[in-house]
Amino acid sequence: MRIHPIRTEADHDAAVARIAELIGAKPDTAEGEELDILAILVDAYEAKHHAIDAPDPITAIQFRMEQQGLTRKNLEPLIGSRARVSEVMTRQRPLTLAMIRRVRDKLGISADLLVGHPEKKRRKRVHLGKFERDSIGSKRQTAAG
Repeated sequence: MRIHPIRTEADHDAAVARIAELIGAKPDTAEGEELDILAILVDAYEAKHHAIDAPDPITAIQFRMEQQGLTRKNLEPLIGSRARVSEVMTRQRPLTLAMIRRVRDKLGISADLLVGHPEKKRRKRVHLGKFERDSIGSKRQTAAG
């Protein structure tokens, strides 16, 4: 058994190939222990270098709808009127806490996933003569002033 840290894609590829060779190894054997160790190393490498971001809330809902053969009409008891469902599904309106709870309970989607991350809002500049203020209140002198 010659195991070393996985630092490169070549190391990763070699470890995955070795795992494929060992996949049927019995536990409590040298091959079984090598398989366990390689699996841990590959998992750690992939978590660091090939992480997959969680989907946004609407993508998660769309995926679950597809899995369960649901339509937007099926979301009305969870989200609201047909117009409200349309606003939420086109990302014009965020999910409220009550909507999140109903979607979580009825569709089985994690609330953590449904809360999502708010999109970064662009700062609007408000010009005040020689000073300008952005939407969060920071004040700075303009180049003209």
